[in-house]
Order: sequence, then C-alpha cells, then structure tokens
Amino acid sequence: MEDDDDLAARLSVVMREASFVVDRAADGMEGWELGEAGSYDLAVLDLGLPQLSGLDVLKRWRSAGRKHMVLVLSARGAWSERVEVLNAGADDYVTKPVYPCELVARIHALLRRAASGGAPLLQSGDVAVDPTGGSVFLAGRQIEVTAIELRILCHLFQRKGRVVSPTELAEHVYGNDDIPEANTIQVHIARLRKKLGPETIRTLRGLGYKVG
Repeated sequence: MEDDDDLAARLSVVMREASFVVDRAADGMEGWELGEAGSYDLAVLDLGLPQLSGLDVLKRWRSAGRKHMVLVLSARGAWSERVEVLNAGADDYVTKPVYPCELVARIHALLRRAASGGAPLLQSGDVAVDPTGGSVFLAGRQIEVTAIELRILCHLFQRKGRVVSPTELAEHVYGNDDIPEANTIQVHIARLRKKLGPETIRTLRGLGYKVG
C-alpha cells in the first residue's frame, strides 16, 4: 500500500522477482478493502496514505481480527510513532529509504515466522518445502519445481490440515489482476503429484485441496 507510483512500481518489481505475488493499493481505503476481502500473507503498509491513514488501516484490520503480517514502510522515523504503530499490531517497522534486498529479507523473515514458528522447513510426510531458499525435497532428495509450483506448495503447506479452495489458491499464486482459467490450478496440482507422489496433495471434491 503506497501512494507514490514510482516507489510502488519499483517495489512491486523487486517483490515479483523474489517470487511474491503482489497486489497494489494507492490509498488507504482501497488497501483496507483489499485486506478485508482477500486472504493475504503480508501487507507492506505506508503510513501517509490518502483517504485513510496507514495507522487507521492497521487498527481496523486488527479490530476485525485480520491476522496477516503487516510490515510498515514509512518516512516517519520518530520513536514515538514506531511505538504507536507496533502497539497497534504491526509486525515490523522499516524507515524509508530502504534497500530492496533488505525489504525482501524482512518479508521472508516475517513469513517464515508466521508459517512455522521460525522452523526453516515446512514438512508433510516425506515432502519438505523451504520457502526462503525456494527448494523442495522428497525423502531428502531435492526436486525441481517451477516458481508457480513452489507458490502452490508454500501456500498449501503453510495451511497444513486445512482445505484451501481453488479460488484462494489462485489468488495467492497469481494475484487479483491475473487469475488464470479454472483448470490451470488443476494442471499444476497434477504435475506436483507426479513429482512428489499422488498422496501429497489431496482433492476434496467441491471444496478444494489439502495437505496433511
């Protein structure tokens, strides 16, 4: 969530190069609505947004029980503002300007903490996924997967034991502006089963997919 078009474009490029799926909001109201309606892992949130401030967005999300990670990226660096934002429910606070590589590293650290309590790998049976390293292992042997397949596995493994609908999975893998045809996810799931075994990802008819 960033109202500076140039900065938002640069950060979006860096995040996509790091294999993240990115949606962008240019004002606080649009960003708040995205966070309310969608299922996001993490929000990068500027404080000085038009229509609705970043702090108000954060407070609304937390009051409504939205638990996705929030990394505040702001030109404001006063300690009192940092304390207020962190107390309101932010998970990290980074002062502008920031090196893109540092921002990506902080995002990885937050998502790793959220997914597995700091454990380096996501595990189900003989399959292990390293979200930060971008690696997948079957019985200790590294398996080659595409970027899309890695995103699918990360999302499913982070929600081990839960049923994930095709719509939710597509939104996390592709983003709101690039949702593919309905059978595209099925094709990727079929390819993953060939690589990792048919029981790795279960299909619950009419509901979605499940790991574990």
